[in-house]
Amino acid sequence: MRLERLRTGLRAVISDDGRGGADGRGGSGPLGIRRRVAALDGGTTLTGPAGGPTVIEVELPCVW
Repeated sequence: MRLERLRTGLRAVISDDGRGGADGRGGSGPLGIRRRVAALDGGTTLTGPAGGPTVIEVELPCVW
């Protein structure tokens, strides 16, 4: 996991060493994260190519 301080907020990047193939459209995992982040006016990006790794980036707005 990597955290980055941005001018307009915070970014968290989480990756795994799995085989990839994550689908953010269904289930409760990635979709649940997207819903929670959206409730805070944030955004998410999910990549999970076959062969891996799966990476999810979350950006949350905040003032420093």
